[in-house]
Order: sequence, then C-alpha cells, then structure tokens
Amino acid sequence: MTQLEDLQRIASEETERRQGCRHRLCVCIAAGCVSSHSDQVQASLTNEVKRRGLEGQVEVRPVGCMGLCSAGPLVQEETSGVLYQHVRQEDAAEILDSLDAKPVERLRCDSGQPFFRRQQKIVLENSGVINPHRIEDYIAAGGYEALVQALTSMKPMEVVEEVIRSGLRGRGGGGYPTGLKWSTVAKAGGDKKYVVCNADEGDPGAFMDRAVLESDPHRVLEGMAIAGYATGADMGYVYIRAEYPLAIAHLRTAIRQAKKMDLLGNSICGTRFNFDVELRLGAGAFVCGEETALIASIEGGRGQPRPRPPYPAQSGLWGKSTLINNVETFANIAPIIRRGGDWFASIGTAKSKGTKVFALAGKIRNTGLIEVPMGVTLREIVFDIGGGIPGGHRFKAVQTGGPSGGCIPEQHLDMPVDYDSLREIGSIMGSGGMIVIDETSSMVDVAKYFMEFCMSESCGKCIPCRVGTHHMHGLLEKILEGHASAADVAQLEALCDMVMHTSLCGLGITAPNPVLSTLRHFRGEYEGLLQPAGGNGHASPSPAGGA
Repeated sequence: MTQLEDLQRIASEETERRQGCRHRLCVCIAAGCVSSHSDQVQASLTNEVKRRGLEGQVEVRPVGCMGLCSAGPLVQEETSGVLYQHVRQEDAAEILDSLDAKPVERLRCDSGQPFFRRQQKIVLENSGVINPHRIEDYIAAGGYEALVQALTSMKPMEVVEEVIRSGLRGRGGGGYPTGLKWSTVAKAGGDKKYVVCNADEGDPGAFMDRAVLESDPHRVLEGMAIAGYATGADMGYVYIRAEYPLAIAHLRTAIRQAKKMDLLGNSICGTRFNFDVELRLGAGAFVCGEETALIASIEGGRGQPRPRPPYPAQSGLWGKSTLINNVETFANIAPIIRRGGDWFASIGTAKSKGTKVFALAGKIRNTGLIEVPMGVTLREIVFDIGGGIPGGHRFKAVQTGGPSGGCIPEQHLDMPVDYDSLREIGSIMGSGGMIVIDETSSMVDVAKYFMEFCMSESCGKCIPCRVGTHHMHGLLEKILEGHASAADVAQLEALCDMVMHTSLCGLGITAPNPVLSTLRHFRGEYEGLLQPAGGNGHASPSPAGGA
C-alpha cells in the first residue's frame, strides 16, 4: 500500500536521480509538436548523447505541451531555462555543443515574452515540465498527495465542502458549480455510483483537454479518484474520442502505473476505498459531449440525448447516480485539496473563480495553449499573450465557445473573460476554444461554417435541431450567393429563436449562437449581400432533405 511517506520517498529518489545529470533537454511530445516531428528530434538528441558517451551527464526527457504550438518543435534546457523553437533533428549536435557554451541563437525562443509571462498555471503547472510516461515524475511534482490527504485525514463531505468553498465551476462549458454537483451525487442513494470524465472534445479549434491528457494524465486520474471518494463512487470512466491516440496511450500507461502503486484499484492507500478507472472510446460524434448522449454511448447504445430531468446525478449510467465533469474540471481538484478552497477562490472574479485554459487558434501569431486567471480581458489574450494579428491585418472578431458560442467584435475587446460577461454579449465560455478572425474573413461565411458543423453533427433525434439547422444553413448559403432578401434574414432570425427554444439538448439550443452574434454585431455584412428592395429575392423553402 502507498502512504504519504512512500510518495515523499519516491519524490526524494526522483529528485536525487535528476541531480545526477548536469543537463536535461526537455522535448515536447504533445500532438502539436509531434505533428512537426518532435519525436524525430527526441530520437536524434538521444542518439547524439549516446554517440558522445554522455548518458550519465545529459538526459533527454520527453515532456508534455509547452504551450507555444506555433513555434514547435520546442526543446528546453531545463537547468538554464533556454528555450529553442522550430528545432529539427539535424540541430541535435549543435544543441549539445551549446550546453557548456553559448546558446544557439538562431533557434532561441524568448521565454520571457508575454505569452509565457502573462499566464498563471494551475491545470497546466506540470505540462511541459514532467514526463507523462513516468508516474515518478508526477509524484515528484506533488502528485497523489491530495488523494492520500483526502483518504487519510478528510471525511468525504469535507472534500465536497472544500470544492464548494473553492467556487470552481464546471469547465466543460455550462459553468455549473462543481461542488453543488458533487454534493448532489454524494447525497444520492443507491449501492452503486459512477464518476465519468468527459474527454469528448469536439469543438473546431479546441485542444485543451487533449493537451492536458497527453501532458499530465495522472492529474486527471487523481481528480477522478478524489471525486469518487467524496461522492461514494467506486468506478470511473474516461470517455475520450478515438481520434486522440496519443492521449489514449498516455492514459492507459498512467492507469496501469497507478494500479501498480495501489493508487487505483482496491483498498487504496490501505483504506477501505476502492476506485477503478476504465476508458471508453467515442467515435467522434459531437453530440456525445452532451452528458446524456455520452451516457448512452458508454452503455453501448446510440449516442443520443434524452430529456432531463432526471439528471445524471439522480439517474445516470445504468440508472445509477453519476457524476460527470470534464478533463479540466478534474485537473483542478488535486491543487484545490492540497492548497485549499480559499486559495483557489482568491484567483479570478467574484463569480468566476480560478483560471481558465484556452486554445488560441485562427488568425493570431501565437497559436497554442494558455492558462490565465478568470477576468483577464480579451485584448490581453489576443494582443499581449497571442501576439496580435499576423500579416499586417486588422482584428475583426474572436469566436469563443466553439459552434455553441458567438463572435465578439473589437468594441468588446476590453471586457473581462468570465462566464457572465461572455453570456451578456451573446457568447459563452464553452470548453475554451478561442478562434481569432481578421478583416479578410466574412462573418456570414463564419456563421455558415459553424452552422454546417452543427447540421452535420446533429444526431437527428429532435425535429427542431435536425430540420432547423438545415433550414438555417440553406438561408446562409442563399445570403452568401447574393440571392436573398430582407425577408430571408427575418426568417433566419425566426428560425434561430425556434431552434434555440425547442431543441432537446445543448447542441440544438446553442447552434444559433454564431448566427445571432454575427447578426447582432455584424448585421451590415448580411445587409450588404442582400438584393435591393423590389428585387426578385424571396424567402425560399429549405434545402431538400432537411426533414
């Protein structure tokens, strides 16, 4: 059995092992850098170390996402902090030559730039620092201490109360108070309960959950185990899309390692608490991000939502009380237990506590993964951390919340980014995707793109979503082709209202958001594409096959 003393011993041994090397070269092996062949860079550095006989002096360590994906592959010399960007496998010898000399200036990346300096990392504190393949690395960074602390010195309800005190809201998009959801499951009756991690990240441009699972999988498993203890569950599932092979591989390794150390399984830490975790692979249906559709998929059925109530907290997996949180929510749990709910609540805004991870994509210089305190402004994110718009173009809008979110124009750049502020201007936080749009893009075309996504991903169970999204997509096409009139825009707005208020699940309810937000802030672009009054434009029937 593993106790706190065992974790401290492992951490001490790991620290001592690292001190035996004079230099440690950390190579990002998350998907963004791997797509630029960082695996080849790692192999080349390892081979060069062996060729020079430096195995005991130089360690080449694979690590998770360092954040600045647009500069990958990234390599950092840990001792000096020198960061290299756009590294190729043929640069290995030159990098090794520089270890006891001057850095390779042509590859150097400014690690003091606002992209790195303006972040505050809680969820990502280990990303780009530890080796995701080794549980010892995680333990050396304080891993599993919170689980042992909860099991040995806290009652389940005390854990729930700490999460309530933190003010943590669900990071999957809805922003529901996490502690309240845990409390509901903890109070539910029944002899069997489940914990589910929703890793079915499907928003275009979003890669937050994937990066966390690739970089720090034990952090999510620890959060799930703590949730199981707090709510009385003994079984957990990670529902992850099959398109994330690297995250899946790292999770499987982490589960196996945690079981070997008795940090998952039966009688964890010598207590009566049992908790196991299994993976369930999704086929990539966007609708399975909705919790009742996700439950149906885990059960082996077709991934379609069902009416609520009952909510999963009362009747979820196989009719049992089920706690569902997303990856980022679980990744916040261990630091909250270690440092206290009051510490977490001191970060962020009055109603949106803590930090938020965002995936920056689109027309922005610094694409990648960032974590900032709630309440930071969009201007700080786009122009300071993100580096502004490339190619000399002007900023036009930023899309937050993915297909369920809205497009925010320049006049709102100084608003704080939190759940309530975004909702007030017609967008949402979502899971954290943030796509920047410049002046070269048509906002009507942007609305059509997201509507096409929602139309394709609709499960078809309810008529408002199945038919309504086809109608709206057809009207957007008609407007872009220059065949529409003002009556078509009026019909589009009426359809948005109908779909939003009559759809069964969140996919349909939020599908009109990109259309409504672009109509609200960029109506002139729609009107500029309409036929003049008295022309032959008219409201037409929807495309065939909509029903």
